[in-house]
Amino acid sequence: MSGHSKWSTIKRKKGENDAARAKIFTKIGREITVCVKESGPDPESNSKLRDLIQKAKQNNVPNDNIDRVIKKAAGGGEKNDYEETTYEGYGPCGVAVIVECLTDNRNRTAGDVRHYFDKFGGNLGQVGCVSFMFSKKGIIVIENDGLDEEKVMDDVMNAGADDYNYTDEAVEITTDPAVFSEVRDALAEMGYTFASAQIEQVPSTYTAIDDPDLRIKMNRLLESLEDNDDVQEVWHNWENPDEDE
Repeated sequence: MSGHSKWSTIKRKKGENDAARAKIFTKIGREITVCVKESGPDPESNSKLRDLIQKAKQNNVPNDNIDRVIKKAAGGGEKNDYEETTYEGYGPCGVAVIVECLTDNRNRTAGDVRHYFDKFGGNLGQVGCVSFMFSKKGIIVIENDGLDEEKVMDDVMNAGADDYNYTDEAVEITTDPAVFSEVRDALAEMGYTFASAQIEQVPSTYTAIDDPDLRIKMNRLLESLEDNDDVQEVWHNWENPDEDE
């Protein structure tokens, strides 16, 4: 299937070392901190916090760590004031890239992001230069450990999802962002567990990179962005990147 293999990305991240996983914990903790400060510490009334708690659990963040971050943010113990900022640009071969950040120093983050694009054969653009190629969608991935396709189809549609893609390895479910939480919760009540569940920036078209050297540069651009503490998410329209690694 053309485009991204979400399941391939999930499998790759499962194999990451402890240092990489610790960085993921830190980034999710920052998201939770901002969310609690904005809308309160109760996941029952703060749907975004509920989504982030589920995201943390899917990334194997211990419950004690999640509770500690929420209590610290609610008590005002977090001194840093983070702001959301988004950068857009092009990687090698014109691959579209969106970088979502939470930063306490916009100048530092902007300089870092620009440096990565310049270093690995891309260029940072103006806000809006590539985002028109993406649309927000709720994406839920369930590992296929013997699921019955007909039952999955019925459950997914009854839960209110827009579409699904069933493969031997995984089921990828697409929802409208407005009902993402409700669909996820409905499927959870049906007994499903998720390899991944979040609102994502999904590209409408994809760009291939045929040159091996440029594929290496694109991988290094993505790795550098994802390794930066201020970067929360990186979205792109590189076609089948996991096959090129």
